[in-house]
Amino acid sequence: MRAVGVTEFGGPEALHVVDVPPEPLGPGQVRLRVQAAAISPTDTHLRSGAYAGRDPVKTPPWVPGMDVAGVVTEVGEGVDHLTVRDTAMGIVLPFGSHGAYREDKVLPGDSVVRAPEGADAVAACTLPMNGLTARLALDLIGLSAGQVLAVTGAAGAFGGYVVQLAKADGLTVVADASEADEQLVRDLGADVVVRRGDDVADRVREHFPDGVDGLADGSVQDALVLPAVKDGGAVATVRGYRGDGQRGLRVHPTLVRRVAEDRPALDRLRRQAEEGVLTLRVARTFPAEEAAEAHRVLERGGVRGRLVLTF
Repeated sequence: MRAVGVTEFGGPEALHVVDVPPEPLGPGQVRLRVQAAAISPTDTHLRSGAYAGRDPVKTPPWVPGMDVAGVVTEVGEGVDHLTVRDTAMGIVLPFGSHGAYREDKVLPGDSVVRAPEGADAVAACTLPMNGLTARLALDLIGLSAGQVLAVTGAAGAFGGYVVQLAKADGLTVVADASEADEQLVRDLGADVVVRRGDDVADRVREHFPDGVDGLADGSVQDALVLPAVKDGGAVATVRGYRGDGQRGLRVHPTLVRRVAEDRPALDRLRRQAEEGVLTLRVARTFPAEEAAEAHRVLERGGVRGRLVLTF
């Protein structure tokens, strides 16, 4: 079974095609013939060995990837929401050789739903991980319609979904952007756009002097952005930051593994993509054999939309 992974942790050049055994299918599981796998910063961290200490598998190869889409080829006992030949998308929690960068993937049935109508596998694979993370972030922040949410990293995949989902929830959104990305972020639905940077909290306060009700920190600025939020407000972070304990701020690390088998949430994202609430953004595709170059492109920065490996 062909996959793309590493046998030694390192830079992008460590990625290469590897042979892995097929995964057995059990009750409640789904097998996909993978057509596309999206690339995320989490994949580059796995490739470099940042997560080696927490991986239960200590022998190579290690296969990255958290987003996958393709054709259902087999369903286990108890799976009734998918049938063979459906185009489907799913979220993967990678360990050992069991990441998304492989041509055949078995997943829990509750981690897989049909692809949005009209979307091919390349577009569909951009939604599960970032979409579920964005939805979880908003649920943790817990704002009500009419309240104000700030979003950093709004031009990115996670931040863009937060903006669109927040608007669908009836929130007022203030988001950051570079000059080049300002129109993109406005098109995503932001009500107010401020210039990105280390002083983004000050720029948010210029528009909302009392501070915003909540903030989703997609740019991973951690303590730098906390001053944008009013006392007692809520913050969602994406790399484990837990705040400084001051001003009664409620800081929520957003760990997508908590919702990796929340099929209703994933299916709701599918429907919102079909309704045009969410935009599936593909920046560029690469054959799986060119995964190293795809990682180089991602790590150079400035990518808008998702890079996708095709199988």
